[in-house]
Amino acid sequence: MWLILAFFLSAIAVTLPVMLPQFQRAVQPIDRLYVFGDSLSDVGNVFRATNGAVPAPPYYQGRHSNGKVWVEELADKLNLSADRVGNFAWGGATTGEVGMNQVPGILAQVQAFLKNQPRLNPQALFVVWAGSNDYLFSTETPTVSIDNLNESLQLLLNQGAKRLLVANLPDLGKLPATRQQENAQKLTNFAIAYNQALKVTLEKLEQPGLAISELDVFHIYQTALNDPNQYGFTNVTNACLETATNCDRFLFWDGIHPTATAHKVLGALAFEQVQREIVDRSART
Repeated sequence: MWLILAFFLSAIAVTLPVMLPQFQRAVQPIDRLYVFGDSLSDVGNVFRATNGAVPAPPYYQGRHSNGKVWVEELADKLNLSADRVGNFAWGGATTGEVGMNQVPGILAQVQAFLKNQPRLNPQALFVVWAGSNDYLFSTETPTVSIDNLNESLQLLLNQGAKRLLVANLPDLGKLPATRQQENAQKLTNFAIAYNQALKVTLEKLEQPGLAISELDVFHIYQTALNDPNQYGFTNVTNACLETATNCDRFLFWDGIHPTATAHKVLGALAFEQVQREIVDRSART
């Protein structure tokens, strides 16, 4: 009997390590959000700089839309209060140092932010989205734009950033303001070339302990254009600003910028991706 019991106990001792659950380390939630970008993310920097003149009503409270923009939706879903969000985006920004009307470009936004940040919070999420103005209103090439963006990302990483969400460009040739232009195809080609180079750039930046994710805005817009019902749109070609009073089911607010409804969709998709590819990935590394 004792021999049988001893054998049984020894068997448990051998198999117990295998039977124990494999615990993952606790997931650290995102506790701050920092945003660098252009008018698609600006929540009032241009508005304040122009004493409320740009963008004027019916644009919503300094946003280049008819309501909240996508990074505000993202912050809400992350349960971040206003004091935990730093938004450095300026309408008209390019990827370089100086954008349209002399506003700070992405590179200048990042440089200004880092001056007062000796070391970045590893639990913060850094959002970067720009590039459209580089070609819509300037003469930059995809190569120059990507080089600018890469420099900004490197600066953030060198200062300790561990969680980044970087958005690519929509099809610039299929906006209400550009669809009928002669250079529409060139705008499309610019966006495609930029997005391809961005993907390569982000892959090269990957390293242990870093969670960096690309938000595929090009695909999201293409889905909306080809299958509007998927996101609840009924008009994906016209700008609501000049044609309708109810913009809830429009994709575009004006010739370039999305409606508040579209921003809500984008913010929700961004949140899902952040949870899946940044927060969950952090738990596995």
